[in-house]
Amino acid sequence: MLLVFPGLTNGRRLLQHLLQAVLILFLFQQRAADSDVIRCGEEEKEALLVFRRGLIDRFGTLSSWGSKDKIDCCEWTGVLCLQTGHVYGLQLNFRILGGAPLIGTINASLLHKVHHFRFLDLSYNNFSGCPIPEFLDSVKNLETLSLSHAGFEGPIPHRLGNLSRLQLLDLSGNNGLYNIGNIEWISHLSSLRYLDLSGCDLPGANDWFQVINKLPLLNELRLVWCNLPLITSWNPLKVNATASFLTLDLTGNHVTNSIYPWLFNVSRNLHEFNLNFNLLKGEIPEELGHYMVSLTGLFLKSNELEGGFPKSIGNTSCLHAIDLSSNNMIGQLSGFFQNISGGCTEKKLEFLYLWGNKITGSVPDFTRFSSLKELGLGQNGLNGTISKSIGQMVNLESLDLGDNSLNGVISEDFFLNLSKLDNLDLSHNSLVLELSDDWVPPFKLILSLSLASCKMGPQFPKWIRNLEVSGQFVALLDISNTGISDTIPDWIWDIFETIGYFNISNNHFKGNLPDFSLLDKLPYAQIDMSSNRLGGPLLSLPSGASYINLSGNNFSGPVSFICSADVENLTYLDLSNNQLSGVLPHCWAKFERLLVLNMAHNGLSGKIPPSMGLLHDLLTLRLSNNNFSGDIPTFSNFTRLRILDLQGNVLSGKIPGWIGESLPSLLILSLGSNRLNGNIPLQLCHLANIQILDISLNNISGSIPNCFNNFTTLSEERSSHVAITYEYDNYWYGGVHKYIDSLWLTWKGSKYEYTYTLGLVKSLDLSSNKMSGAVPEEIMKLVGLIALNLSRNNFSGPISPKIGQLKSLDFLDLSRNQFFGEIPSSLSQISGLGVMDLSYNNFSGKIPTGTQLQSFNASVYEGNPGLCGLPLPKECPGEEPAQAPSTKKGKIPEDEFIRLGFYVSLSLGFIAGFWGVCGSLVLCQSWRRAYFKFLGDMKDRMYVTAAINLAKLKQRFNN
Repeated sequence: MLLVFPGLTNGRRLLQHLLQAVLILFLFQQRAADSDVIRCGEEEKEALLVFRRGLIDRFGTLSSWGSKDKIDCCEWTGVLCLQTGHVYGLQLNFRILGGAPLIGTINASLLHKVHHFRFLDLSYNNFSGCPIPEFLDSVKNLETLSLSHAGFEGPIPHRLGNLSRLQLLDLSGNNGLYNIGNIEWISHLSSLRYLDLSGCDLPGANDWFQVINKLPLLNELRLVWCNLPLITSWNPLKVNATASFLTLDLTGNHVTNSIYPWLFNVSRNLHEFNLNFNLLKGEIPEELGHYMVSLTGLFLKSNELEGGFPKSIGNTSCLHAIDLSSNNMIGQLSGFFQNISGGCTEKKLEFLYLWGNKITGSVPDFTRFSSLKELGLGQNGLNGTISKSIGQMVNLESLDLGDNSLNGVISEDFFLNLSKLDNLDLSHNSLVLELSDDWVPPFKLILSLSLASCKMGPQFPKWIRNLEVSGQFVALLDISNTGISDTIPDWIWDIFETIGYFNISNNHFKGNLPDFSLLDKLPYAQIDMSSNRLGGPLLSLPSGASYINLSGNNFSGPVSFICSADVENLTYLDLSNNQLSGVLPHCWAKFERLLVLNMAHNGLSGKIPPSMGLLHDLLTLRLSNNNFSGDIPTFSNFTRLRILDLQGNVLSGKIPGWIGESLPSLLILSLGSNRLNGNIPLQLCHLANIQILDISLNNISGSIPNCFNNFTTLSEERSSHVAITYEYDNYWYGGVHKYIDSLWLTWKGSKYEYTYTLGLVKSLDLSSNKMSGAVPEEIMKLVGLIALNLSRNNFSGPISPKIGQLKSLDFLDLSRNQFFGEIPSSLSQISGLGVMDLSYNNFSGKIPTGTQLQSFNASVYEGNPGLCGLPLPKECPGEEPAQAPSTKKGKIPEDEFIRLGFYVSLSLGFIAGFWGVCGSLVLCQSWRRAYFKFLGDMKDRMYVTAAINLAKLKQRFNN
């Protein structure tokens, strides 16, 4: 888990809005009128009260309005007055006022009767999907209109373009607002200095840059996540060379191609340049530092940028913040710092984020950057020890060095001067923490502490108790895989009650867990205690949590505790690989937000409760390897389900047809090792996205449907993903959390859990049933198949010559059926075939020649009396040993004899060398088996190694 602090946090943006409001108030020289001196007019007072009657104020924020104690309306909460006593504005932003958001409607009487009205701020309220009032355009003197995060929906009124005196327009955070047609109306706001339409949907604004460029006074432009149309060409743009932009924020749109055109299409005086979460490619040009000399903030996070950092960046006047994280930047870290060293940047840089790139080298000396507050270098290729200079950075508040290849010992001296640190991530390195139990960290107020994979054990680190809680919670505590073999101390639950993310997984913790119902509620917390040695009964689940993983422990007892849990926020629940027993209760209606449910590998029994069908948002359901019985209940509401894993139970009845009709998103259907019967329903052919279909080890009868070619994903050679993942909101950090699905599969006779490469597996397993008939030609169109297992059935007929089309096959098992005819020669064209079994059928004729088919053990073909040819010892009829060529008789001249002797010697050497090895392999079955097994194992190892490395690379780049 990585805690990310973006360059401009919500807090800074709020402060920015506050400063703007203060500036406007100062310009108008307002002050609250003294009740004994200044009185607002009766008409204005009445208009305010009419406006008030349209609002619902649940917390009494506006209780001063109309009270007998405050007759003067200039003293009412949120009312702004001029020195003359006239009302000129309303500041009803509940984040400033406190209390709860106002709801209701906006009455037009106030704006019609208050003739000096210039300022309206209704931000951070909740107007529940109401449209922006059309009458606002009639307030001709309006200079500030802020409606951000107020719950407005519908089209943005084009008539707002009539407000020619408007200086600030902020409609951000209203995700239900959208634009109709173009945005030409904005160009009429000739006095505008600040424009923020972030979150508004503007897909039709093809000329947005030309329109914005007509605003001569505009200083700050924010169009964040606006779905702006793709920018592919800058040629038609006529850019105003005197543009006055100081801030340009286009985060999360479709800005593409290189960054180069932007350099000459924006003001040279630009201070903040933000193109985070776009589609920029190529390198950052050297011209950036030469042209944008006034730049103070550069934000290019989550693009596709490559190369190093330009040396010209040292020409900028004073960079305070740089965010290049989650790109493809390369080079030595020391070289990067060399480019930004010197000048004002060295003394003023406060925020630097380079995580999620391909930067290498050691961690250099940071002492020159004395103002640095946040440093993010995680998820790169850094190595060596951590520079002690970091411990001298007294202003450092956030340090992220996680997911690198750093090593060495971290002692108490390293942290001696880091008293302001509130975010520390040293996870997933090869570091050893040597910190005494009575150590008191100098960083008292900790928000996030991630030490995963650091060596800390075997005792639980008692110094964690000395951490003070920042506010009311420790946002993140991750000490997973740290070698701790101890009981969980009782005092940890004092921290646990206020935590947002708690991870102690992959250790050796033992003992019981407390009754979580006796602890405080943990709103949206994420709890991971998986893969330990915890045991005993589970009395309850952590209340209010969004993510709970207790898998891989020794918990026992009945599973009825689930119903007593407060699970209104729960999206992920994993109790797999324990010893839980009993019948699943019927209380699943309360789990309405659940996305992943994993109860596999327990001792659960009884019927699967039909109430699980109420989990309409479920993505993964894994109940495998239990003792569930009865029919599969109807889960037709699972329209988003991607994995349905019910293998290894005693379920009976037929395979339901609704699976194919109601689960359009299904990727994996695993029903193997049950007692299902009947035919394969034709409705299964609707599963176009299926990539793993396993109904093996059942009592299925009938033939294979002719419509399996409708499995679109299995008909494609390439996979669109390496792992099967999904992302869900991380409420604590305002970001997203990534979950990676996994599944246990039988592969080449052994059980493996596939996680990071699950998306690459394409498998069809119908083995060990009672199916019959011929294998339809449509199966041969599933060219993406990696594994095909039809063994132990009653299939008959010849094998189609088109089987050679399945060039992706690595595993083929047709054994113990009634197939007959010759083995198709096209089978030898599948070069990647690693495991094959054709035994115990009625195949006949010669085994097709080719290195691939002859490399298998003879047992692959046994039980087919009519087969002949290598690697079987049985020769085919009509085959004769090759005849040696004849030689001439007579006297041979001496020179010919010498040449002949040379060739004879050469031939004898070849025979001794080649046939001494290869002949032995042909004649000696045990040697041949060992040799080809060695080749097969080597190929398997190379394949698995390549797949794993590819998965790791893609995972690193996706993170």
